[in-house]
Amino acid sequence: MNTNAQHESLPISQLIDIKIKELGDWRGALLGRLRDLIREADPEVIEELKWRGVPVWSHNGIICTGETYKHVVKMTFAKGAALPDPHGVFNASLDGNTRRAIDFHEHDSINETALKALIQAAVSLNMNKTKAEPKPGKA
Repeated sequence: MNTNAQHESLPISQLIDIKIKELGDWRGALLGRLRDLIREADPEVIEELKWRGVPVWSHNGIICTGETYKHVVKMTFAKGAALPDPHGVFNASLDGNTRRAIDFHEHDSINETALKALIQAAVSLNMNKTKAEPKPGKA
């Protein structure tokens, strides 16, 4: 991603738009579609860029990231191991104790209904965790 000073003052959403456009191939189109699905599943989602330009979507904590590599777009759910996945959408990072990921290759289809359900489950998990944590200074 171009990190010139001209982009530093842009809103995060525009920086993600630029990243998607700069990819210029199937990865950008796929990342854009995943982004749309995340926004549809959680209209209150917060977009960030972390770790040298990786899009991160949060709602009371990280929901997922969208990383792009030469042959894959990887959508990693921060607390994926705790999420129900009845449709078997997760296909990567399955051995981890916390994270789970979905690797999308160029011609893969997206189970949009199942993906939205995972996103909504991740938001619910974050919301429930926030409610269960005691406030600082209170026992």
